[in-house]
Amino acid sequence: MRECLKFYIGGQWVDPAGGQIAEVINPATEAVSGRVALGTAADVDKAVAAARTAFPAWSATPVQTRIALLEHVVEVFRSRVNEMAELITEEMGAPTWLSLGSQAAIGPQHFQITADFLKKFSFHQDRGTHRVVKEPIGVCGFITPWNWPIHQICAKTAPALAVGCTVVLKPSELAPYSAQLFAEILDAAGVPPGVFNLVQGEGPVVGSAIAAHPGVDMVSLTGSTRAGADVARAAAASIKRVHQELGGKSPNIVLEDADLTAAVTGGVNAVMSNSGQSCRAPTRMLVPNKLMPQVAEIAKQVAANWTVGDPKGDSRMGPVISGRQWDKVQGLIRQGIEAGAEVVTGGPGRPDGLSKGYFVRPTIFAGVTNDMAIAREEIFGPVLCILGYDTEEQALAIANDTDYGLGGYVQSKNLDRARAVASKIRAGYVCLNNAPLDLHVPFGGYKHSGNGREFSDYAFDEFLEVKSILGFNPQP
Repeated sequence: MRECLKFYIGGQWVDPAGGQIAEVINPATEAVSGRVALGTAADVDKAVAAARTAFPAWSATPVQTRIALLEHVVEVFRSRVNEMAELITEEMGAPTWLSLGSQAAIGPQHFQITADFLKKFSFHQDRGTHRVVKEPIGVCGFITPWNWPIHQICAKTAPALAVGCTVVLKPSELAPYSAQLFAEILDAAGVPPGVFNLVQGEGPVVGSAIAAHPGVDMVSLTGSTRAGADVARAAAASIKRVHQELGGKSPNIVLEDADLTAAVTGGVNAVMSNSGQSCRAPTRMLVPNKLMPQVAEIAKQVAANWTVGDPKGDSRMGPVISGRQWDKVQGLIRQGIEAGAEVVTGGPGRPDGLSKGYFVRPTIFAGVTNDMAIAREEIFGPVLCILGYDTEEQALAIANDTDYGLGGYVQSKNLDRARAVASKIRAGYVCLNNAPLDLHVPFGGYKHSGNGREFSDYAFDEFLEVKSILGFNPQP
């Protein structure tokens, strides 16, 4: 039985100010795997006070000192990456191949890439007799999700620490183990007391307290669009900066000249990975109507390779995070069937042979139209919708007919054509021919998918204020 019953505040593991204890459920077994303390606004007050106390000294540290600390975090993190992977599998159900190869491994990558960019980053620019400087914004409040738990924590924490900010983190109460280990890693790496603080708890309590707190200078949330709106409202009274990485319903435009097998295989695999619980997943595949039967058959064959079962075994796909999420996915699958979409493979219910755990059958719908709920709502499960089009212009119209704008995908053997189509997709992150995720370029969305950017030196700007100092340089 794992226990996360203390919070990391001011460089110490401390008892909560009050609140309740919640059970943590293993989504593969539906059994209780541990307990987590649910913090209160009083815990947030303590964490913010610690962060504010630490800010003056930390923001004044030389850049070389911060670089050295980030790289020490990398060393400590790598020494515990196997343990991190095990915890992620247990708390949110990622199969071992994914939790070790991607979920946990991406953590130290964030810190190393951040350190590398920091070595080249300039915090000032001279313009004539004036100087423009970039200064750390202050105390940053982070609210992170359960689907890529350590990835999202590191994507925010690494650049914030790099530019001299201090942090108060609230991870998902559904996946608390990885965040606790992360705090242990930062502590062992020598992050000064108060620079990083961890308060576990629920979004409506701890998350809202962070967003509304007058001592927090900016808040960054990764989560649903609904949660993003709630955080923005809570933050409005204190006029703090709000950064949001929210939902997605990314189109994957397969042009008629694409390598059909490669394009469809890559698209299906990107949706099924992590049990469909990735905001950038290309969940709407747009194909020429005349190729629909061929695409559906390829997709069915690829989906058959996604064996579902025990994430600690040889299965490629584990469960979704919770009973609530399982119910949501099942409900949308049923809505797709009722709306008349063709079930190519999968469908409602658990996969055969699985009576326990929040497992979902890899599901593919063909003949989907963009007015169906399954084409408009973020399902956040292993469900792919295949939509047809007749012209490139129609494909782009369908692709952009969404409230979201996080990701986009284009498949074509003609790179110039793919580039031209990509330029017309209203999204912040567009992949050509299934190009993989890369932490060296910015990531973020348009429209209801949020604002601001993560990854690379573009993330630094989220945590910096800009000051103009006129007359800084003597007259020539």
